[in-house]
Amino acid sequence: HFEVTVGQSARVTCFFAGRPPVASCWIRHKEQVHQLCCALIMNEVSSFLTPRQRAYHLTPERPQPPASCPVVCVESAHGLVLSWSGPCYDGGSAVLGYVVEAKSESGGWSELTGQCESTSYRVSSGLQPRRSYSFRVRAYNAVGASEPGPESPEVTMEGKEKPKDEEGPQQAYSSVAINSTQKVTDHYSLQERLGMGKFGLVYKLTHKETGRVNAGKFYKGRRAKEREAARKEIELMNHLHHPKLVQCLAAYDHSPEMVMVMEFIAGGELFERIVDDNFEHTESASVSYMHQILEGISFMHKQSIVHLDLKPENIVCVDTTGTSIKIIDFGLASRLDSNTPLKVMHGTPEFVAPEVINYEPVFFTTDMWSIGVICYILLSGESPFQGNNDAETLALVTAAEWEFDESFEEITDQAKHFISSLLHKDTRRRMSSEEALAHPWMAFEPGDEATSRSLSKDRLKRFLARQKWKKAGKALLALKRMALLSRAESSASGSPTSPRAGETLTFFYRRLIQTFLFAVASLELKMQGPPHFTQSLADQTVGRGSRARLSCHLTGYPDPEVVWLCGDEPVEESPTAQIEYEEDGCCTLVLARVGPEDGNVYTCRATNDHGEASCSAKLVVQR
Repeated sequence: HFEVTVGQSARVTCFFAGRPPVASCWIRHKEQVHQLCCALIMNEVSSFLTPRQRAYHLTPERPQPPASCPVVCVESAHGLVLSWSGPCYDGGSAVLGYVVEAKSESGGWSELTGQCESTSYRVSSGLQPRRSYSFRVRAYNAVGASEPGPESPEVTMEGKEKPKDEEGPQQAYSSVAINSTQKVTDHYSLQERLGMGKFGLVYKLTHKETGRVNAGKFYKGRRAKEREAARKEIELMNHLHHPKLVQCLAAYDHSPEMVMVMEFIAGGELFERIVDDNFEHTESASVSYMHQILEGISFMHKQSIVHLDLKPENIVCVDTTGTSIKIIDFGLASRLDSNTPLKVMHGTPEFVAPEVINYEPVFFTTDMWSIGVICYILLSGESPFQGNNDAETLALVTAAEWEFDESFEEITDQAKHFISSLLHKDTRRRMSSEEALAHPWMAFEPGDEATSRSLSKDRLKRFLARQKWKKAGKALLALKRMALLSRAESSASGSPTSPRAGETLTFFYRRLIQTFLFAVASLELKMQGPPHFTQSLADQTVGRGSRARLSCHLTGYPDPEVVWLCGDEPVEESPTAQIEYEEDGCCTLVLARVGPEDGNVYTCRATNDHGEASCSAKLVVQR
């Protein structure tokens, strides 16, 4: 091996002999070296032995441009966060940083910073509200800067932000009266199906006159109780006119069908948006989402209405590019009356409050418990009460046993205090929606380094993967079907429930829980399996100062715990060592600016309740 100083020339020479004709080539990083600007190949033939001598002259050059265009996440009317991928080739010299440039819709390119040391950059000044901008990035090393990378799509900054006391409903609202004389198809064209739920189906609708796109919630409506539930939801939504709550725009009752025409929300679920590679996930962005959720819930509580089904699936993004959200699905919502305690038997185990499981009266703070769970998952990607099965989950919720694990190491103390103030078993100790809005965490500073640090999405991706397979089993979710029992109780003639009726209700409650747990346990049993590598690690040889990427693919259920080893020592995450885990089971260890000391045997070890598997590869660092 040999060493040279950055900027100097290196000359490698070898001699060999053989009978003509002789063919030879130079190999670098397993690829043939061709005569380029950085490599000069010379052939010399001896007149005596006719050997071919070839000299390889390597000079570092500028790096290639960044591999991807900047991904833009707008945070306010004046600020945003850019993130991108580094160059595929560093030019033979380690990348030292990046130059970030911006261009307005009517101007030329201007430099925002010339010394960005990471692959993300926060733009906190210099951008005007309601103006459109494009961005691009150059990489530079000791030799110089690369050509510009791909331009980002044009993004329009938000309008000027309103003071807090000016915020509120900005659109004209009107109460909906159920149309019993016409059908929904008299005014709307039925498009593709968007989804389905416990109530029925959701279709995309297009208004025949205006062309406006809406969503149609089609209730089964064959039984009187189902039709009454739909009417109750419509009546409640007439009191929920707020920009953070999805709106009911029309309703039709044409037997046997009942339809609610809703706002069409195009952005999809919030958590799905966050894990998208095109969006930055930070604590400050999480504060913005939680503030919007609290605004909507606070308005509901002022109308004496509780949601009772708050979970990530019911928090959706208004569009595919912005950060505005809305709360949906008021099918289980109820109005609270201080003179008549309300008890319910429905909810999602991970998000339901202890008083619901214990069949005790619910309060406005029942929603606040669910908001605390959502916030915990949003910041960490872990569910605080997730057990190995739903029986364990319900037991953990009832005991209110939880803690901040290692995933909260980089989360601020204010955020932890916010969550702790919501996840109290005693309903009287939980913050109200107004108190939560006034919490210090809600008054974060967008430029604060602690809240602007990018958060890992790996755990959140695994959480979403678990939720997807559970949805199939939860078609049998008896806990939600218990809503019929609680509604039957509340719709009785007003007389108190007799002791015998209470015993009967408890009996059905227990039987339905047993049915539900058996169904989920059967589904979990089919999915069980030890870790298995469908693609193993491969040996690699890299140059000093470059980046190494070791990847493998893994399956197994429950999700295996993955540990990376360098030799026999665990690899700890650091600025130069990043561990990635994708939803499809791809496990990757990325080592930046490798040196000779990084050369070793690397092992990926995966473990779950059913066994352990590992695969290894050797990393060679050329000097």
